[in-house]
Amino acid sequence: MPSTKSCANRIHRPTQPSIFKMKAYFQSILDGIQSTRKGMALTWKHAWAARNQRSIQNIQDPDYFNQKAGIVTLQYPQQQIPTPVNGRYQLHNEMDDCIVCDKCVKVCPVDCIEIDPIKATGLVGTASDGSPIRLYAAKFDIDMSKCCFCGLCTTVCPTECLTMTSEYDFSVFDVKEHNFEFANLTPEQAAEKRALYEQFVAEKEAAKEAAKTAAPMQAAPQPAAPMQAAPAQTETEQTNTEEKPATPKPAFKPAFKPSFKPKPKPDAE
Repeated sequence: MPSTKSCANRIHRPTQPSIFKMKAYFQSILDGIQSTRKGMALTWKHAWAARNQRSIQNIQDPDYFNQKAGIVTLQYPQQQIPTPVNGRYQLHNEMDDCIVCDKCVKVCPVDCIEIDPIKATGLVGTASDGSPIRLYAAKFDIDMSKCCFCGLCTTVCPTECLTMTSEYDFSVFDVKEHNFEFANLTPEQAAEKRALYEQFVAEKEAAKEAAKTAAPMQAAPQPAAPMQAAPAQTETEQTNTEEKPATPKPAFKPAFKPSFKPKPKPDAE
C-alpha cells in the first residue's frame, strides 16, 4: 500500500492542466478590464466633445459631413435640416389652375391619383397661364401611401398646378389619412353640375331632331320656270363660224437633251 506522505503530496500538489486553467481565467478578467477601460474612455471622450452643438446646415453644403465630433442629432421637430430645392416630397394641387386634363392620372405608375371629371356647358374660367377650363373636378384624390415620389405627374402637368412641396413629415396613425382630397366641389354641387350637363345634352339632341324634321319640308320641289329660246344667229355669224379653221395643237417635245453622246464605232479593218 502507498504511504501516507506520498498520498498527501499527491493531493496538495497542483497538476499541470490546472495551472493553465487558472492562468486563462485571470487573463480573461484582465482582458475584460482593459476592454471596459477602452470603451469608457471612448464614451467619456464623446461626452466631453458633446459640449459643441452641431449647427444647422443644408444637406447640399459641402461641409455637411465634415463634423466628426459633437452632438450631431437634431432636436426634431424644434430643429430641422433645410430640405433641397429639387426635393420630392408631399404632392399638392392648386385647383384654381387645374384644367382637369387627366394627364397625371395616365402617367402615374402606381395609380395613386384619382379624378372624376364633369363636363361643363360652357367655359368655367381660365388658369393663371391663360389656359381655358372646361371641366369640373368632382373628385381629385391623391393617395400618398401609394406614391413612389417619381415626379412624373408634376412633369406632364400643362399648367404646373401639381407640385411637390417641401413637407416631408406627414406621418399619421391611420393610413387612410394619407388620402388627400383637393376637389373644390361638394357632392351636392357635383350632382347639380352633372344634371345640368345632361339636360344640356338632351336639349341639344332635341334641337337636332327638330332640325332634321324641318329639313324635308323646306326642300320640297318647286315648279320649273319656262325655258327661253336662244336668239337665232344671223347669216354672217353662221358664215364666220363655219369658215373659222380649227387651230391644231402643238406636238409635244421633250424639254431635255441627252447628256451623253454615242461613241463612234471603230472602222472595220
